[in-house]
Amino acid sequence: MKAIIQRVSSANVCTDGEVIGEIGKGFVVLFGVGREDTEDDLNYLVKKITGMRIFEDDNGKMNLSLKDVGGELLVISQFTLFADTKKGNRPSFTDAGPADLSKAYYRRFISKCLELGYKTQAGRFGTHMEVSLVNDGPVTISIDSRLH
Repeated sequence: MKAIIQRVSSANVCTDGEVIGEIGKGFVVLFGVGREDTEDDLNYLVKKITGMRIFEDDNGKMNLSLKDVGGELLVISQFTLFADTKKGNRPSFTDAGPADLSKAYYRRFISKCLELGYKTQAGRFGTHMEVSLVNDGPVTISIDSRLH
């Protein structure tokens, strides 16, 4: 599994002109599932993302977590994180997980974050979405569960 985390001061996601998810201070998480991903990959990402200390403390040092600042999550499904761009100019997505597997893991990621007490909003799996955000910093971090 792969995720891109963007620290934001606010964000929302729209589909068909309707806002379906909106947060204040927190993380926008672009979440992608690969063909070979397992529950271990999911658990790793949940723990890593919710524990990520990338908010500044009183000394201006990135030392505070989402929980420390009362932050929120906006989770967006993003199969394009598995784009293979080695050949030509048209990416291949053969490493992305099939839709049924990806949707199940996407939903479980959101459920696990909610169970841990994080206010979590989500996009709509498999639809065209417009994501608006104010990247705070900017801070953008890439995580691949296969590289730990």
